[in-house]
Amino acid sequence: MEALIAEHEQLAKAGTLRKSVGDVQKTIDILVKARERIAADPDHTSLELAKLQNPIKSSFDDIHKDLEEVRKHQTKYAKLLDKKFKDKSLPQMDYEALSSQPALINRAIAMHLLREGQFSVASTFLTEATKNQSSDAMADDMTMSGTEHDLGIDSLKSESLRKQFANMYHILHELKTERNLLPAIEWAREKAAELDRRGSNLEFELGKLQFVWLFVGNHTSNGRPNLLEGRARALQYAHHQLSRFQPRYMKELQQLCGAIAFCPNIQQSPYRRMFANNDAWDEIATSFTREFCSLLGLSADSPLYIAATAGAIALPHFSKLELIMKDKRTEWTTQHEIPVEVPLPPSYRFHSIFVCPVSKEQTTDQNPPMMMPCGHVVAKESLEKLSKHSRFKCPYCPSESHPREAMKIFL
Repeated sequence: MEALIAEHEQLAKAGTLRKSVGDVQKTIDILVKARERIAADPDHTSLELAKLQNPIKSSFDDIHKDLEEVRKHQTKYAKLLDKKFKDKSLPQMDYEALSSQPALINRAIAMHLLREGQFSVASTFLTEATKNQSSDAMADDMTMSGTEHDLGIDSLKSESLRKQFANMYHILHELKTERNLLPAIEWAREKAAELDRRGSNLEFELGKLQFVWLFVGNHTSNGRPNLLEGRARALQYAHHQLSRFQPRYMKELQQLCGAIAFCPNIQQSPYRRMFANNDAWDEIATSFTREFCSLLGLSADSPLYIAATAGAIALPHFSKLELIMKDKRTEWTTQHEIPVEVPLPPSYRFHSIFVCPVSKEQTTDQNPPMMMPCGHVVAKESLEKLSKHSRFKCPYCPSESHPREAMKIFL
């Protein structure tokens, strides 16, 4: 793998074509100067053209030499890729869950492009995707509810949705690149009522970071860091903009104001973590993205990206499973469950999974987990087998109960 990484770095360095571009520019400069001389003295055109032969030939030789170096690295890199990642056939499945839902797939792709700010690409894709698709077929595929239902293929073409994402990317650019919190703070104020209903603390966190940014002297009159002037500006900002958060965030506000007493030795104070968090800007950008998408009825991360990444993680396990099934001559008979555990990262686990301690099987919508009065939980099918529709003893404690006393739980 080290050789592959090293060759990738070499290819990336050579692939910039910086030397080739320089040689091309030299050739252009030679031709431009020759044209100017010919324009100034047309009688010597033949002589000037004759003088160009050797310099132009030399320039073209240099360009071909530069490109040959790039081709050499490309060939070597391709061979290392083929050697490291051998071509394997993908697992074959008779059941394709989304084969009959092309509109859902097109919508996921278009939404991903919009979320990534690729508005022109999304527009072209939507035009191509809907060119030969009838309105009846699209209506049949639009099965999702709520806001996601409203975001069908047609609504993705709306200018308002694109403006929403354009606004989001403008604010994120200001946050990440310019270290400017004001557009995000203004947006949070406009959406304060909706954010409060969600229990979000985004507006306060933005104001808190703005206080820290002012405190450390990043917004002074002369453009240079000045703790004394920054402290005064931060205190003024807290008085005018953060005072309304006192009922809910009194402790945090006390800590912010208490840090003023330790200026300029803030790094030796109990509040140093609040003023030395290198990840604060990335964290607030992530929080902003999550809340912005939530108000649109969308997840913080692109579903297409999550699905593709989870599929890439699961693919080796399915390939191995296919080989095992061929050797043992068995088949995968369930459509809505996978026969093996796929070790996805915690951030990719969106639903709790309960395994019945009696049957050792995962619960499903048809076979949900049921909690008995004693507090122990088993699957519905196990409950019916244990009780036989009469009073029964819990398999894990002496308590007795009737099946109708069990309650369905949602994990």
